[in-house]
Amino acid sequence: MSQIPSDTGSSTRSRSRVLVSLSLLFLLAMYIAPLYVGVYSASLFRDAMLFGLMALGLDYLWGKTGVLSFGHATFFGAGAYGAAIISTQFGMDPSYGAWLGLLGGILFSCLIAFIVGYFLIFGGVRGSYFTIVTLALGVISVHVVLTFSEYTGGDAGLLGVPPLSFPTVDGFRPLSQLGQYWFVMTTVCAVTCGMWWLCSGRYGALLKSIEDNEQRAQALGHNTSLHLLIVFVGSAVIAALGGALYASSVGVVATDSVNLILSTQAIIFVAIGGRGTLFGPVLATVCVIWLEQEVSSINVQLWPLFMGLLFILAVFVFPDGVLKRAEALFSMIRPVSGPGGRA
Repeated sequence: MSQIPSDTGSSTRSRSRVLVSLSLLFLLAMYIAPLYVGVYSASLFRDAMLFGLMALGLDYLWGKTGVLSFGHATFFGAGAYGAAIISTQFGMDPSYGAWLGLLGGILFSCLIAFIVGYFLIFGGVRGSYFTIVTLALGVISVHVVLTFSEYTGGDAGLLGVPPLSFPTVDGFRPLSQLGQYWFVMTTVCAVTCGMWWLCSGRYGALLKSIEDNEQRAQALGHNTSLHLLIVFVGSAVIAALGGALYASSVGVVATDSVNLILSTQAIIFVAIGGRGTLFGPVLATVCVIWLEQEVSSINVQLWPLFMGLLFILAVFVFPDGVLKRAEALFSMIRPVSGPGGRA
């Protein structure tokens, strides 16, 4: 009997291990980065990791089911504004108000995603039509923020969002800048690894079957609309977690947390990092935001040009993403051995 299927499966597992290993090495480097960079760079990496959560949420939806959302900044912004409004507008003690704001922002985003997703997905909206409707969702969210300026602060945004407090011997106290960075890093790593573990088994295979042929998956007895709704809401929750943590970390929320530019950037992060890899979009977000700071320090007007070039490279040079290209190059340097020692 031919050994080709066995060799192929072994090669696939080995390549997957290489991809995960490269990702973990990068995350380890991010953990120790504050020990070697300044406070500004550490805060830049912290914020980039939180935007990476939004990219992770989008990749969970787009990369695993093939459903593209063009308004994922809406859920990031809903988490940020929800956390900011709850923690600042109701006169609560900051020690627990920030945590209630975090929870409230995530629930608010979850509710929006459930309502929108239910009517779209169970209404049979798929493909480009789904993308167009989510694009409109992003436009609506900006108008909502500007209309209810009494609560959202309008163009000026909301200031003074309290940071998360943790129990100490002297009561609840906010973390230091370094502690805050490591808390964000731990949260992002835990969510990313958890999503990878969730999608690496039979559940991931189910989502792949829905992406490949939803009608066939339905014929096999799967409630594909329910699974798509769960993924859509889950992706919104991940994005909202990033937004809520961003509000509490930075202390400011503005309209750029919900606008279409941020949604477009999220799509670019996923495309560059590698759609469906989960780790890739997070790593790409950090690299692209760092590159944005470096290029903008030379000339602010250069960055839109660089962003366009990056997207073109992502489409034509590494369509599977930088992470998968790096993994392929690593496999070429160190080929996987098959049965009998064959490469």
